[in-house]
Amino acid sequence: MSNAYKPAHQKLSFVTAHDGVRIAVARMGKGPTILKAGNWLSHATHDEESPIWRHWLQELSRDHQFIRYDLRGCGLSDRDVEDISFDAWLFDLEAVADAIDGPVTLLGLSQGCALSIAFALRHPEKVERLILVGSYAQGMLARSDTPNARLEADTLANLVQLGWGKEVPAFNQVFTHLFVPSGTPEQHSWWRRLERESASPEIALRTLEVLHKIDVLADAAKLDVPTLIFHANDDARIPFDEGRKLAAVIAGAQFVALDTSNHILLENEPAWEVFLKTLRAFLPETKTLRSVRATYHLTNAEEDVVALVAKGMGNHEIANVLGKSEKTVRNQITVALDKVGVRSRSELIVKLLSDG
Repeated sequence: MSNAYKPAHQKLSFVTAHDGVRIAVARMGKGPTILKAGNWLSHATHDEESPIWRHWLQELSRDHQFIRYDLRGCGLSDRDVEDISFDAWLFDLEAVADAIDGPVTLLGLSQGCALSIAFALRHPEKVERLILVGSYAQGMLARSDTPNARLEADTLANLVQLGWGKEVPAFNQVFTHLFVPSGTPEQHSWWRRLERESASPEIALRTLEVLHKIDVLADAAKLDVPTLIFHANDDARIPFDEGRKLAAVIAGAQFVALDTSNHILLENEPAWEVFLKTLRAFLPETKTLRSVRATYHLTNAEEDVVALVAKGMGNHEIANVLGKSEKTVRNQITVALDKVGVRSRSELIVKLLSDG
């Protein structure tokens, strides 16, 4: 995929945290809001191109306004910051949420789960439901401050100091595989690129030190919000039992085990489809292109293409976003035109908007 490609439908802005730090915010799509709490390794201008993240963005912005932001010290947010702490991250999430009208579905991935839990307890009026993926309430040293746990934490910290964003085999073989062990060489390459571009080694190390000490287990036990928890059964980054522990303490939480070893779900694995199916059932129905798919019997692949046509993208852009050839995109648009009963892209857009 071309690194120069920047999909036109993302809107970037900034909010200012309580201590003056500027936080980069990205908005995509229309509809009810899904807000993703900040998590390690993101970059607002590169995520749409990434074979690690682009399918997340495509799917979550399909029927919703999907809002995400870069942690302080990372991505497009201010890099030179004094305060890297859980409380500072929570203040940043509050600043982002304050700029959103109405309550949201709050999505947490990895450390973002702990932020989501803390935020939902403090601001229940702002959170309609929680979705937690690869979650933990207690960091490595909070759940087990033993010599072995300290050794593991120190080892990860040393790896960050020695190899963050570099082509260092020891680092790449351990750290990258903690997140996407079954990734392709391209995906592993993108992950290393994300390391280099998302944060400096110093910020990465300070972030890791905070992650190890997170503890929101008591907060989780006080929550009263519909919650859906996903966890990979072979997750090497966060033990499977941490997801089960959260599901046990959050009243009424639904727990879904995913058959994968990837901490970040990849597009072509069966676990991604399980995630999407369960997610769609958990979220309220929206009046969008999904109802159009049912009406005109579009396949998932055809709906993906049609959704981007409706956003004004050309075949080349659609092919880049979906990782398809232009010929495949052209053929799927032709089939969709026939199913919907129109003759042109413009007629298709009008039909979709009027029916959706």
